[in-house]
Amino acid sequence: MVEISPNAKPPVCKIMDFGKFKYEEKKKAQQSKKKQQTIKVKELRLRPNIGDHDLENKLKMGKKFLSEGCKLKLTLMYRGREMSRQDLGQELMQRVLSTLSEHAELEKDSPLTGRKKSIILAPK
Repeated sequence: MVEISPNAKPPVCKIMDFGKFKYEEKKKAQQSKKKQQTIKVKELRLRPNIGDHDLENKLKMGKKFLSEGCKLKLTLMYRGREMSRQDLGQELMQRVLSTLSEHAELEKDSPLTGRKKSIILAPK
């Protein structure tokens, strides 16, 4: 005897195989989970002294990720004495944002934490 709906007045019970009932419940849960949409976040790591060609390749991959519907996390990492020239990193981020502006919009801009600065872009 399996209780089908305990909240009903009177509670509904059914005589059936309990193992089969658990199996059907599990299948329903799997189907509902399959219909959920997951958003992937892809990350590109940049340095302030990145070369032009390397930056172009990274931005090409970023455009590909955005066209697939993924969010894009850009992480700017400073090493050693690069911390004294944070203006180079800001210029680089502005250049990247202007390049990707037609494909994405800024979702979150986090301040400098330690030696890393991150921004998250969402596809348009």
